[in-house]
Amino acid sequence: MTSYGTIPTDPSPPSSSSSTSTLSFIVGAKERIQSSLGEQRPWNEMIQMHTFNLPTTFNDSIQRIRTNVAFFRINYAIIVFFLLFITLLWTPASFALLLLVLLLWLFLYFLRDNPLILFGRLIDDRVVIMVLFMATVAVLFLTNVTHNITVGLGVGLAVILAHGALRSTEDSFAGDDDGGVGSTTLFRGGDPPLPLKNPASSSFTSS
Repeated sequence: MTSYGTIPTDPSPPSSSSSTSTLSFIVGAKERIQSSLGEQRPWNEMIQMHTFNLPTTFNDSIQRIRTNVAFFRINYAIIVFFLLFITLLWTPASFALLLLVLLLWLFLYFLRDNPLILFGRLIDDRVVIMVLFMATVAVLFLTNVTHNITVGLGVGLAVILAHGALRSTEDSFAGDDDGGVGSTTLFRGGDPPLPLKNPASSSFTSS
């Protein structure tokens, strides 16, 4: 016997909401990382040969390094992580443990929006940092990869310093949307630039 007047409704599969929440978490994590660190610059901007020359003075090299680090910070971070990845390939077990520690840092501290609650108790951020730091130190000593990490970081730092000192910043960022080298958007929280005063100019007047 057929009954009329009822419309069967199929409940939405629970996997759909789960996949949606996972996707939203990944998108939100990407946005938070990009907003805190900035955008990655095109790699061809880093290797334009006409922009490489020797700095004139030591202060010039320091200023170049500061400007290039602020401008290419994401690219430099990728280079360092790639070098660390290469040095840790020889110890796959250690690489897996360090990757696990990195994921713990990301999910328990950097990418976490809400307070951490464990067994119904609120965990302070200082406790989270202390536990994660101790876990990182323990993994570094137990896996005996301190030498590998030191080599990777040392090579990465040398690459950053060499590139930052040799790459000129005079006209490299003139077409950038942020306003070029003189723009304070390269340095977060920087003070607005002071107006230029040229005593040799005939139109200069002291205020």
